Amino acid sequence: MATTTQLRIQARPAHTIGTTRLAYTPDGTRLVTVGPNDFARVFRTESDGEPTTVDGLPEDNLAVNATNEYFVLGSEDGTVSKYPFDTMSFDKFLVRSTLPIRDLAISPDGGWCAVASDELVVKIVNTSDINEVMYLRDLPKPVKHLSFDPSGNYIALSCTDGNIYVYSLLEDTPELMRKIGDLIRTVESNSEITSKVAWHPDGRAFAVATATRDIQVMSRGDWENQRTFKDGHNGDVTALDWSPNGAMLATAGKDRQVLLWESNTQKIIAKYDYANVIDIAWHPIKNIISFTTSDGEVFIYPDFVPADNTFLVKMSIQPAPFIHDPLSELSKNIRRPATINQKEVPYRGGRQGTPDSVGVLLGDVMDDDEDDFVVDDDGAGYALGLNVNGKRPNGDIDPFDGPLSKRHNALSWEPTYHESFQPGATPWRGNRKYLCLNLIGFVWSVDQDSHHTVTVEFYDHEFHRDFHFTDTFLYDKACLNENGTLFSSSINGDKPASIFYRPHETWTARADWRTELPKGEDVTAISLSDSFVTVTTTANYVRIYTLFGIPYKVYRQKSSPTVTCASWRDYVLTMGNGPVGADGSTKLLYTIHNIKRDEVCQSEDVVALPDDVILKSVFFSDNGDPCIYDSTGTLLTLLHWRTPAQAIWVPLLDTKLLSRLASGRKTETYFPVAVADNKFHCIILKGGDQYPYFPRPLLSEFGFEIPISAVPKKVSEEDDAFTEEEENELKKLEGDYVLKSLLTAQQEDLIEATKSSHAQRTALQRMEVEIDKTLIQMIAVECREGEERGMRALEMVCLLRDRTGRMVEAAGKVAERYGRTVLGEKIREVGEQRLMNVDEED
Repeated sequence: MATTTQLRIQARPAHTIGTTRLAYTPDGTRLVTVGPNDFARVFRTESDGEPTTVDGLPEDNLAVNATNEYFVLGSEDGTVSKYPFDTMSFDKFLVRSTLPIRDLAISPDGGWCAVASDELVVKIVNTSDINEVMYLRDLPKPVKHLSFDPSGNYIALSCTDGNIYVYSLLEDTPELMRKIGDLIRTVESNSEITSKVAWHPDGRAFAVATATRDIQVMSRGDWENQRTFKDGHNGDVTALDWSPNGAMLATAGKDRQVLLWESNTQKIIAKYDYANVIDIAWHPIKNIISFTTSDGEVFIYPDFVPADNTFLVKMSIQPAPFIHDPLSELSKNIRRPATINQKEVPYRGGRQGTPDSVGVLLGDVMDDDEDDFVVDDDGAGYALGLNVNGKRPNGDIDPFDGPLSKRHNALSWEPTYHESFQPGATPWRGNRKYLCLNLIGFVWSVDQDSHHTVTVEFYDHEFHRDFHFTDTFLYDKACLNENGTLFSSSINGDKPASIFYRPHETWTARADWRTELPKGEDVTAISLSDSFVTVTTTANYVRIYTLFGIPYKVYRQKSSPTVTCASWRDYVLTMGNGPVGADGSTKLLYTIHNIKRDEVCQSEDVVALPDDVILKSVFFSDNGDPCIYDSTGTLLTLLHWRTPAQAIWVPLLDTKLLSRLASGRKTETYFPVAVADNKFHCIILKGGDQYPYFPRPLLSEFGFEIPISAVPKKVSEEDDAFTEEEENELKKLEGDYVLKSLLTAQQEDLIEATKSSHAQRTALQRMEVEIDKTLIQMIAVECREGEERGMRALEMVCLLRDRTGRMVEAAGKVAERYGRTVLGEKIREVGEQRLMNVDEED
């Protein structure tokens, strides 16, 4: 519970009455303050001595920032000056402006200084070469505050028009990423009220003061409101700053209060009674906070965090306070943590130098000791007790024997494995997420803190009516088909995971049902077909229920941990992690099981994914063929999957090769929804989005285009090769031939495995005719190019499927039309031989 501290820290008069600003150096050794008079004060950390005074500054200094080597200040006369700490004297002007400087920000690497003034442009100057400047133009009003994110890749401008403008600095020319309205209030540039963007140290979110005097957290990327620090100040907020590890937030207001909040709970830890505070800064390392007032005073407050909460100071960088942390939602490529003495050791590979990397976010538990690194150069197996294969021998039952420092190298590597995911679902963005998206409709949920609100909407309102309900079970997965809606909830405290099925129509009063999983067993994925409900769990169980809740089968999946599942009629496809491949990632394995006949069609076969490629979705097509969509934007289907050990993954579409992307000017990705009517149904995502959001996006569809070859280059007229037009025509026909052959093979598999109808058999005959027509067209293209391509044309004749000889006869006529006499004779020989073979078979 928060208490108002009675201890008063002695103020240090530093400047005359007016705007007084301060900044710590990144190493925390110095604190610099500036104010209305013509000097700066440089305080030494934990020193009670007099500060160093830097004279000869301009009057009325309104902004300051510092690196370990120098500090810069912005003045009302429009100049930005640089002062090295080693000389404590003027070095040079970085920027000159015609109007007063309002704020400064130095990039995390110290290479750039961003300057906000009363002009309608923000300048970002290179601190080493002042002639190198980036300009952020077209601002409607002056900018009051600006701040770099921890990576230095983005900068946020708090404009006096009440909007936040976030720019990307990844390219040579800054690009406006987002204009954010209705978050900060309209504040004049000389006001003591703050509208500054305070980036969280993990770089994934920022906090700002709102007009309601609350502190709102917003996530970067999806730009959704996250947690709110509420009911703290009774006056306008004048300053805010995160602790260096993001575990706490300090704010000051016109209500004479300086508040200390815990980030995770958004609760006030302590209250301090100080008036007129207008700037605040945490020491980068120690439990010290400093703030300045409009009276020209500086307060340096040691042991600012109360003794009961000092553990928060010692923590590593903490996650930003999300409503639903995206790091724990639908993660597809996370290292499994090793365990040492019951403590988690996070993955420390990848971009360790960037503040937004997962390794830095989670913190370093182990300290690298390079001196203790042992290399087994000769393969003798002496390094850490490893054998010649670099592994511990059988019988080594204590893998953690020996000093911890000697084990770092052995424990630094962990295989990458696929996390479980729910097909057709999205992660939380703010307080909303889609639980299911398909061609029937969509299910979405809104987090209301104490409960969720779930809405189910259909595309065809003639057959089904939309409905919504208050969800106290906190469902996080759903499936939707023409018969009903399936939900599942995860373990929540003492509440076990549960399954809930609600049919759309019944002839009894109530037919929905709910069941709970055994204690400690959680849901990893669910699927719904016309016959069964399928649930995969953290215990590696596959649980099958009938549509009315009767437990039908329970079996343990061989591959683990489980990843996802999909179902169609009596078939269930499950996926799990298998053995580790050469790239250090586990191979995904799938099994297809006919539940009703208790037959396994494919058992623990490998999902065809290239190295470092992630599975995005898995589903059955409307014809009942398994399909997957991966992170390369490729859609694949499984051919011959009903025959054990014969299944192969075949590409249906590579979205990177779509003609709409050929110009290179359009950048978009696709969220898979379904495969139906021989088309890929998806949602087009723009602006770097990975998942669809609200309002509900429209569905798009693309025809299949099996990737055959690159777009041909144009050749000279003297060349005997095809022209570009003819080559494109042939490549299109080749693609059509391969695609039609694939679809025909799927139709053949369906007819052989089921009691086929007359319509299905007739459809197969039509498909075979279409293949032959495509081959005839290809033969015509070859014949136009001369006799030298006759052997290729003859090979196409041999691929014709017609057994009556009519198509071979048609091919002969095509050869005659183009005067290909020799080819015509060869075609007639093929036709005669084919008829003889037919007679022998009969």
